[in-house]
Amino acid sequence: METLALTDRDLQIEAISSELSENTRTAYHKGWRRFADYCVVERIADPLAASPDEVARFFVRLATRPSPQSGVILSMGTVMLYKSAVNKKYLEAGKPSPTSHPVVRSTLKGLARLRGSSSRRVEALREYHIEAMLQACPNTLIGKRDAAIIAIGFAGALRRSEICNLAVDDLEFLDSKENDGHGMWITIRQSKTDQQGKGQRVAILDGMTIRPIKRIRLWLESSGITRGPLFQTLKRGGHLRGRPMHHSDIPRILKCYAAHIGLDPKHIAGHSLRAGFVTSAAVHHARLDKIMAVSRHTNPATVMAYIRDADAFADHAGQRFL
Repeated sequence: METLALTDRDLQIEAISSELSENTRTAYHKGWRRFADYCVVERIADPLAASPDEVARFFVRLATRPSPQSGVILSMGTVMLYKSAVNKKYLEAGKPSPTSHPVVRSTLKGLARLRGSSSRRVEALREYHIEAMLQACPNTLIGKRDAAIIAIGFAGALRRSEICNLAVDDLEFLDSKENDGHGMWITIRQSKTDQQGKGQRVAILDGMTIRPIKRIRLWLESSGITRGPLFQTLKRGGHLRGRPMHHSDIPRILKCYAAHIGLDPKHIAGHSLRAGFVTSAAVHHARLDKIMAVSRHTNPATVMAYIRDADAFADHAGQRFL
């Protein structure tokens, strides 16, 4: 029986793919499909043989015309993500990527100026926002699930994908002798800053107001979940489906409760929980290393950006003369 050995090229492609998270691979696949469809419409015979001019025009179309599916013009962040998708596909095929050509680079820089190069800053949900949103959660199974999601997402500075990937086995409740019974460890199996999946542990405090541990326990007791995905989708009648929630469910839930408390849902995203914890911690003068221990940021400069925003009006330079 003949066995086909993997070539060095095959192994290289596999290594490149393994480096990316599942969400990034999904986004890259979508970006390449979008480019391939564009090539069909423009009668470009081979997407892997497109000229720099043809690729540049593709990005112009993405950044200036509404998507046929959603009717929305893509953000420059998404355009740049699709650029990475095209680049990766060419590298996998062993071909020089047209995305590095000066024509493409200049076109993207020009589009960024036309569209406004500043990235969209989502609103950080501060601790008082979270408290109000938790009070708005109904006393139903869905409400208890949503409250647990909001509380643990904020307390752990979690990304939306990290919330959805949590399993019951990732929770470690501390007994009454440790931390007076008000602590819990959660294990993040894989995240944006841990692509190799080594796992990161985050210490969670119950506190006096947000009470994430209490809300997690209430969700588990009410739902009867003992294993598998921690947060699962529910049928209309409130019955568990046994399927983990999708990362797109998190911003939808947050926008709903944000509207309930008078915030503009357009400025709320899945990242609002994570940004909210870091900002709240900075306002309350938490140490940088302690903030990073929860948020798992690897670059202090990223956290410092939140701290600068939080302290922008404290001891303002014009306080004594404006």
